[in-house]
Amino acid sequence: MIVVNLDVMMAKRKISLTELAERVGLTPANLSIFKTGKARAVRFSTLERICRELDCQPSDLLEYRPDELQQNG
Repeated sequence: MIVVNLDVMMAKRKISLTELAERVGLTPANLSIFKTGKARAVRFSTLERICRELDCQPSDLLEYRPDELQQNG
């Protein structure tokens, strides 16, 4: 499973969802969908803008965790 750590990076950079959404050109609702891990896809251009604003790498935002349920099932 892919875990989105956007909230962690936003807290480290002390930026609100609304402010980040404005800076990267997304609606707060769409950024929230990404933040909660409910997005089915993300464009590289969007990821690039988020990384630029938060001064981070994509790996700071996205983390792969093997799904134990699938491994044991």
